[in-house]
Amino acid sequence: MKKLRVKFLLFIYNKTQKLYRTYFKKKKRQWQFNEKQLLEFHKDSLGRKLGEFYKKHGFSMIPKMENHDVHHLITGMGTQFEEEIAIQYLLLGNGKLNAHLLAAIVLGTIILPEYTGMYIKAYRKGQNMRAFHHLDFEELLWQNFEHLQDFFRQKETPVLY
Repeated sequence: MKKLRVKFLLFIYNKTQKLYRTYFKKKKRQWQFNEKQLLEFHKDSLGRKLGEFYKKHGFSMIPKMENHDVHHLITGMGTQFEEEIAIQYLLLGNGKLNAHLLAAIVLGTIILPEYTGMYIKAYRKGQNMRAFHHLDFEELLWQNFEHLQDFFRQKETPVLY
């Protein structure tokens, strides 16, 4: 039964993804690198880790959606469908808010409610990370991946004067 529910969600995702890129990402441009070029980055860089991510999973870059794949790397979250919904919860906890994200959360929660515990943990994880949902990670591809990951996983400590 889960297989059928995931198939339905995948159908909805495939139908809405292009609309999302067209209407929500109209000012955003696609990255200037492809999967092969990412593999040429220094071995400890975000760019190289992203290239390895694409190679490992057999994925190709989706124009204007490249940051989403970096979110998987930074957060350590997988690519199973329930994890895709969980990453939307994480992004909500991190401060991102738009209609597409809310639709994914609502529909995903209704169709795969058995992962509610995972979704709540992901939301809290997003709250406990430094805000990253708004960044253009293309500018950070040369940076050391572990340093970036550590930076975002540590919430800013308020400075009291």
